[in-house]
Amino acid sequence: MRKLKRILLYGIVIISLTVVAFYMFQEKLIFLPTKLPQNHVFTFKADFDEVFIDSSDGARLNALHFYAENSKGLILYFHGNAGDLSRWGEIVQPFVQFGYDVLIMDYRTYGKSTGTLSEAALHSDAQLFYDYALKKYDQNDILIYGRSLGASIATRLASNNNPKKLVLETPFYNLMDVAGERFPFLPLKYVLNYKFTSNEYVQQVNAPIRIFHGTADKVVSYESGKKLFEAIPISDKVFYTIENGEHNNLSEFEAYQNGILLELE
Repeated sequence: MRKLKRILLYGIVIISLTVVAFYMFQEKLIFLPTKLPQNHVFTFKADFDEVFIDSSDGARLNALHFYAENSKGLILYFHGNAGDLSRWGEIVQPFVQFGYDVLIMDYRTYGKSTGTLSEAALHSDAQLFYDYALKKYDQNDILIYGRSLGASIATRLASNNNPKKLVLETPFYNLMDVAGERFPFLPLKYVLNYKFTSNEYVQQVNAPIRIFHGTADKVVSYESGKKLFEAIPISDKVFYTIENGEHNNLSEFEAYQNGILLELE
């Protein structure tokens, strides 16, 4: 009996330490930024401007604004949780080739962007760039695109504005859904500071919604993306299933390529 009590005590201690560690280091699990020196010089094949916008709380946000010949409009792109604009600038190049200007920002602590991370700040920063876009483009010519973590930011932004379309690549239902798949033993309801409730934001989106998700995605499950799609109340929605597609390779699949071309016509 004493041995059993000792085992139970050890188990409680281990679980408690795990909960505390998760609570303290959750930002390092959610956000995987890479930094760039402020004097870093971006080089891309497409024509672009480097943009800086200052937030009301003192953060300085870095972005790239790419320009296409005979532009059809603007794609306001919100990237995933890893890397910086030196990588993501390359990833959005095909959209420029499809005839769209692209505006893509680095979140706080990513690349050259500064400031303190918080969920509220990320949403506020996204609105700053939407307002910047509205100075140069008609709202009917702005398409909001979000990938992975950026899909939740994009959905919240679309819920507060009226873009032409909302396109989501590998989105999740909400962050609790993703965390629950990885840490089912943790009391996430009480320790997860970031919620990113895309399932709630999507209720207020009036723009057409398109979702692309791969069946072999091991970062954000196909089921999570499908559940988000089913939560969308409007009828103008399409879900593109990319068979065998993973989290970071959908652009390699013909189903994605055909779907994107159709949505960007």
